[in-house]
Amino acid sequence: MTRAPRPAGPLLLGVRHHGPGSARAVRAALDAARPRAVLVEGPPEADALLPLAADEGMRPPVALLAHAVDDPGQAAFWPLAAFSPEWVAIRWALEHGAPVRFIDLPAANSLAMTRAEENEADEDGECAPDADADAEGPAAGPAPIDPVAVLAEAAGYDDPERWWEDVVEHRAQGGEAVDPRAPFAALAEAMTALREVYGDGGHPRDAVREAHMRIQLRKAGKEFGDEVAVVCGAWHVPALGAGTTLAADRALLKGLPKVKAELTWVPWSHRRLARHSGYGAGIDSPGWYGHLFDAADRPVERWMTKVAGLLRDEDRFVSSAHVIEAVRLAGTLAALRGRPFPGLGETTDAIRAVMCEGSDVPLALVQDRLIVGETLGQVPDTAPAVPLQRDLTRQQRTLRLKPEAQERELELDLRKDNDAARSRLLHRLRVLAVGWGEPTEGRAGTGTFRESWRLRWEPELYVQVAEAGTWGTTVLSAATARAGSRAASATTLAEVTALAEQCLLAELPDALPVVMRALADRAALDADVGHLADALPALARTLRYGDVRSTDTAALGEVAAGLAERICVALPPACTGLDADGAGEMRGRVDGVHTAIGLLTGAVRSGAGPYADGPDADGLRERWTAVLHRLTARDTVAGVVRGRATRLLLDDGRLAEDDAARLMGLALSPGTPPADAAAWIEGFVGGAAGGGMLLVHDERLLGLVDAWLTGVPADLFADVLPLLRRTFSAYEAGVRRTLGELVRRGPAAGGPAATGAGPAPGTTASGFGPGLDEARAGAVEPVLRLLLGLHNDPDPDGDAPSGPAGRAANVEEPLGATG
Repeated sequence: MTRAPRPAGPLLLGVRHHGPGSARAVRAALDAARPRAVLVEGPPEADALLPLAADEGMRPPVALLAHAVDDPGQAAFWPLAAFSPEWVAIRWALEHGAPVRFIDLPAANSLAMTRAEENEADEDGECAPDADADAEGPAAGPAPIDPVAVLAEAAGYDDPERWWEDVVEHRAQGGEAVDPRAPFAALAEAMTALREVYGDGGHPRDAVREAHMRIQLRKAGKEFGDEVAVVCGAWHVPALGAGTTLAADRALLKGLPKVKAELTWVPWSHRRLARHSGYGAGIDSPGWYGHLFDAADRPVERWMTKVAGLLRDEDRFVSSAHVIEAVRLAGTLAALRGRPFPGLGETTDAIRAVMCEGSDVPLALVQDRLIVGETLGQVPDTAPAVPLQRDLTRQQRTLRLKPEAQERELELDLRKDNDAARSRLLHRLRVLAVGWGEPTEGRAGTGTFRESWRLRWEPELYVQVAEAGTWGTTVLSAATARAGSRAASATTLAEVTALAEQCLLAELPDALPVVMRALADRAALDADVGHLADALPALARTLRYGDVRSTDTAALGEVAAGLAERICVALPPACTGLDADGAGEMRGRVDGVHTAIGLLTGAVRSGAGPYADGPDADGLRERWTAVLHRLTARDTVAGVVRGRATRLLLDDGRLAEDDAARLMGLALSPGTPPADAAAWIEGFVGGAAGGGMLLVHDERLLGLVDAWLTGVPADLFADVLPLLRRTFSAYEAGVRRTLGELVRRGPAAGGPAATGAGPAPGTTASGFGPGLDEARAGAVEPVLRLLLGLHNDPDPDGDAPSGPAGRAANVEEPLGATG
């Protein structure tokens, strides 16, 4: 191809970052001019990384990551997509053998300037700039202007994106200009006019950046003459062509702060490109822009076909006729709106009307999956990385745990070696504050062999990994070191117990002794029973997981046993004289301790608990049961705590139903203030305690509540109503409906409302039969056996007892075996 005649001086190609129209125009201009060297806006320290852009393993979107060596959290990104003009210029230079260099202000200076601005803001008492500021850093002074928005407003457009599409992105569909440089000349003229009016436009750091660009441009001119192409933001073009002296530019750069910085390539995502804050590049539709860049031929038809495929995958009926009609409608809308070509607005309106039947629900899927997109880039293995990142990448591949931009659920079975290794990795990353995975509630809330995670890889995690790299070169060593540091700096007992649980889940054997020493010291010095009660559940869970993961938890068991003993002694006095808020907190602690002691005694029976070599397993349980009995009998204990203690004893079979009814009767007696009685009811049947089903199946207790409620004086009813509403509104709708029907039907003759003590001899409560109906119960037995995978013959050898007891015996064993 013959080179096009070119004016004197370097070829200045002003672009909009991440604009497919600009990218196509840059490629056309470079093909026409064939420069000897290409200069691109970016940090010069990354020049050594530029050849990686031609590597087969490099797949955009990607970003240059720069971070301060002494403070990895001080970082900046320069994102590049396949449709970014800078990326197109870099690839063009590498393909044609032309030298390519970055000419922006060095990252060492920009990171230091950002840090100085943050420190200055902190000293002035102002909010520090966002640590996730983009590569250009925070701006001071007046709000920065958006040049595209100003030009769009001058042209009579109320939407800058629509103006940019009309004058740039859709220009290719109307035919390319004869001279590929013409669009850049027109844009440079517009930016010159804006710079005359707005100056730096609210970007005070631009003067320093542009001075450095001019110096680099002079150096390239001496080496390559005028056959140099510069690809930079259009806003900078007037400054690069300004007639300044070298001395003046050097004076602007004199005395700039500097830090030692390291740079590398990292994967980026379309979703991150769409964010307007933090590291995002601030474009609304990266998926649409990528499509425009890749499908210059018939882009609307190809886009509608892509949308139809997505909706079909979601089981929506979309035919080829829908695609044809949507294309026609998009073209008609563009004509009616005076646009040269259908843009994103027209195609979206057509999709909503034709393919989504006017609904925004399926359209939201198109917005998320296609207009924004879930594309995650890839960098080659040869790209520089901190040692911790390399170790993490190796483990991700070994465990087949690929980082993905789209959120996904992960179910792990810890009895499988690979799943157990995945669990260890995710827990170790949590110790390092690398938030790739978040534990969620799985299919079994208290199961120890299963874990559920929600995974999502965000580009910011590379910064978190770089920060964590200060603790070690591998995930294991770094997590071990950070756990020890956290144990030494912890200020509360609960922090140390939570850390001990994390260490066990992450299997950090070298960190656990350090954490245990800190735990023993904190437990010995802390006399607050509330702190002890908050700490015990985490220890109990840790012991339970230690049994599953075959970890030695003897020292942990001793601490847990000591805490449990101290709680049993100190808890009853601590439950007296509490206000409403304090009583609610104490009720939660009683629940947590009760569950924890159940886990501790379970570990004891398995030979792994704190009493495995000492007293019998039931000793701790008996002492806790005595504590609950004392709580139920003390009038000075808050009503919500007394009610909850009564319910826990009843559920565990440690309190007879008659005794529970007697305690309820006392709590709801006329001499008890209605507010105290309502608090007792909340503790007994409130929240997620399953109290609704208890009242459904025990009309004696329901009758007691009903009799008390109907006897509350009218002037006091308004005071207890909020508490009762909070208690009963937590029940499921079906439970509330059943309770309403039972109350509407009223008590049976001689029932609880009449006697306060249950049905009279020879009678039954309303809605309940006189006993077990074996014929009706037996009818469900075949279905139950099918669900449990049992043999059809309940007793092939004829040894099992007959009747309901025999059937229960046959069902119990498989349930116990499956845990």
